[in-house]
Amino acid sequence: MKNLLKIFAMPILALSACASNPVNAVPVTGFEPDRYLGTWYEIARLDHSFERGMTNVTANYTLRDDGKITVLNQGYVEKKNEFKDAKGKAKFAKDRTTGHLKVSFFGPFYGDYIIFELDQKDYNHAFVSGGNDKYLWLLARNPEISESLRNAFLEKSAALGYETKDLIWVSHDRAQVK
Repeated sequence: MKNLLKIFAMPILALSACASNPVNAVPVTGFEPDRYLGTWYEIARLDHSFERGMTNVTANYTLRDDGKITVLNQGYVEKKNEFKDAKGKAKFAKDRTTGHLKVSFFGPFYGDYIIFELDQKDYNHAFVSGGNDKYLWLLARNPEISESLRNAFLEKSAALGYETKDLIWVSHDRAQVK
């Protein structure tokens, strides 16, 4: 009986060690998917396994024939001295005018992609939440941002409960050879 208890308890303990807290990131409204398409530079992120050690990270969004969005993330892996990419898909969580997507890089498993701040005039920057306190990104159309935008991101993210001191500020010092 003790061994059986250990077998069931171990996965629960492992999952609780990875626990996260939800954040109340409210998606933008008036979202225009066609304007969001194209290349975005990752300016800042919280650390997580699938981007660990990467610099020069970009995300490129293109419209698919079925109305979903193809997501192509690329980044430079310092330890391997090479660029890597990951291709996924995104679908709208609600309607096309709400900045809340569900993104998948692993088959049927989707995660939240909540755009909680967006330069809706020019679509030059976006603050993105994964719906909990473990996933946060600042994306921009250019690899450099103003100090005022950086401060706005820090302030708004901290107000949602993110540990902004843990942010990784991504360098963009390499051009990818296509």
